[in-house]
Amino acid sequence: PTLADARVRPVRGAGNRAREVRRGPTLADARVRPVRGAGNRAREVRRGPALAAPPGHALRHAGNPAPSHNAPAANTSRPARPPPAMPQTCPMSIHENLLGGPPPTHLPDDPGPRELLAAGTTPADVAAKYPTSSLAWARLADEAFERGSVVESYAYARTGYHRGLDALRRSGWKGHGPVPWEHEPNRGFLRALHALARAAQAIGEKEEYERCSQFLKDSSPTAAEVLG
Repeated sequence: PTLADARVRPVRGAGNRAREVRRGPTLADARVRPVRGAGNRAREVRRGPALAAPPGHALRHAGNPAPSHNAPAANTSRPARPPPAMPQTCPMSIHENLLGGPPPTHLPDDPGPRELLAAGTTPADVAAKYPTSSLAWARLADEAFERGSVVESYAYARTGYHRGLDALRRSGWKGHGPVPWEHEPNRGFLRALHALARAAQAIGEKEEYERCSQFLKDSSPTAAEVLG
């Protein structure tokens, strides 16, 4: 049964005036409908009453059909968050991305050894005062090579070379990449590297000479050209 099958019963109110009240169907009102099973034999199945409409609910009329279950559901999800802002790219990162390699390494300035050498202090005295200065050891290597002490020059140059590697690593160098000659504090390391290649060639260390020469060109083509 549906709501249309509801019965009408009189209810007495004030002033003995009757009013009509509709009531929903009960279990006793359930109808019997045939159901076909195997072998075309009918069996009776009882069905319960339809749900009664809630109080105050108005039936829909023909001009206002029920909504379709196929209609798209309303979008109740939260609005999508905007994508995070991209960080600002520094010039160093741009250099690395465009050239496909690490950015140039610039050693911090250490004017003390440079000023003493410019004032005429001997490289030995400067190296004793500033033992981490690649420039002082490179000048010692140059002096030793000029007077024909090749092995001594080799030792001085190797000391300055390793002091320079330590300084490069502290400045973020990863083992390769530009070390510009144009940045003056880099010149001590580059001079020591050149002196080491020169002394290695002089004592017959061909592999070390080739390695150091290529290292110098890769670090600074300008230095390789200026130092010869």
